[in-house]
Amino acid sequence: MTDLTTMSAAELGRLIAAGEVSAVEVTQAHLDRIAAVDSAVHAFLYVDAEGALEQARAVDAARAAGQAPASPLAGVPVAVKDVIVTKGIPTTCASKILEGWRPPYDATIVERMRAAGLVMLGKTNMDEFAMGSSTEYSAFGPTYNPWDLSRIPGGSGGGSAAALAAREAPLAIGTDTGGSIRQPAAVTGTVGAKPTYGGVSRYGLVAFSSSLDQAGPCARTVLDAALLHEVIAGYDERDSTSIPQPVPPVVEAARRGAEGDLSGVRIGLVREFSPEGAEPGVVAALQTSVETLAKLGAEIVEVSCPHFSYALPAYYLIAPSECSSNLARFDGVRYGLRVGETPDSTLEEVMAATRDAGFGPEVKRRIILGTYALSAGYYDQFYGQAQKVRTLITRDFQAAFEQVDVLVSATTPFVAFPLGSRTADPYQMYLADLYTIPANLYGGPAISVPCGLSDGLPVGLQVMAPTMADDRMYRIAAALESTQEPLLSSQVPTLEGKTR
Repeated sequence: MTDLTTMSAAELGRLIAAGEVSAVEVTQAHLDRIAAVDSAVHAFLYVDAEGALEQARAVDAARAAGQAPASPLAGVPVAVKDVIVTKGIPTTCASKILEGWRPPYDATIVERMRAAGLVMLGKTNMDEFAMGSSTEYSAFGPTYNPWDLSRIPGGSGGGSAAALAAREAPLAIGTDTGGSIRQPAAVTGTVGAKPTYGGVSRYGLVAFSSSLDQAGPCARTVLDAALLHEVIAGYDERDSTSIPQPVPPVVEAARRGAEGDLSGVRIGLVREFSPEGAEPGVVAALQTSVETLAKLGAEIVEVSCPHFSYALPAYYLIAPSECSSNLARFDGVRYGLRVGETPDSTLEEVMAATRDAGFGPEVKRRIILGTYALSAGYYDQFYGQAQKVRTLITRDFQAAFEQVDVLVSATTPFVAFPLGSRTADPYQMYLADLYTIPANLYGGPAISVPCGLSDGLPVGLQVMAPTMADDRMYRIAAALESTQEPLLSSQVPTLEGKTR
């Protein structure tokens, strides 16, 4: 039989349901792969081998008893970004301030995956509290891109993307505040989708920026991402921002898109995403992909979104402001790290010492920036103005979607850059999310799908759709995917025996 770690999640689910392979065999194959290569990749912060095999045995027992599979993904392993709480399993947000914390409950999406029979392998590495674009800001060390171990895997969800690219997991969960699912997908040659804000419950997602954070599926194929999307999406009364509407038909759309017919579809190219700031190889891959979509029958239309150029500065006022508020709870009093306590110390001194020791440099930078933006006399000048820009960006999207069905762009302006090359210049790091941030400010769905290589490294195409039209982006992404050899089946990185 073909190596189980190279198969798609859809195929693994089918084989398990048919009894041609057991969930235990599939899970063990991925645990063996983690043991073989994760010392080089460092995609995982915690591997729950015993728990995963127990879940897999339960799936096999249910099948042996004649029960129908709980979902098409029953028995398929999944890795979970360490910003999602998991009962009894460490959730650290890659921060010293939460090192060793084991939550007393599961996030809604974890509950739904368990109910669907998915097997949780463990928790993946990330930039601390999801603040970063390279997974270099993890308190427990960076993750390395399986395509080139000297380069970043994207961020903040680089661990989930790297686990997929390294074949350590067929599925993963990420979160996307400004591009943290899509940008890692682009630079690792995988698929990552940000659902409509409120389309997937945020209950149990440790908050960074509450009006922007959104969990979503990560996979190696568009269909796999859609199948996982269908499992985790839907209304949740425990999340006040959850949308009480049916889940869009994302799986059906992915299957339809794979047929390769885009007749009647209007695709918009954003004029403001000019090629001047992008690497030539990225621009070339985008142009080739747009030509391919046109050959499939789509009409390509250039549209103007004049306020997209203000998205980056607006985001870096809104997100840090909300971060400043959300991270105030990590004070050394209720849970997590606590340092600096002496018989004579005050509560304020303990809080200050704990936060100084527990938070890394990027988190501190954003807390300081956000606190300043919210301070008396500056709120309207900074945070208030940024929210007005956000409204204008939303109107740009609405106007564009009156002309076209979806918008496309490169996912990120450049391929994976060398580790350490941008950490000294935060602005250069922030530019990684130049094309992804507008969709977060709007709240609509967006997906990154592999669209080629530049200098031997993956390039991603981003598809953006109207709110609650997640199915549209899956259809376009699947259509493009159907025209090319999947990167990770034709050029799987060889990692065994590699060292950094």
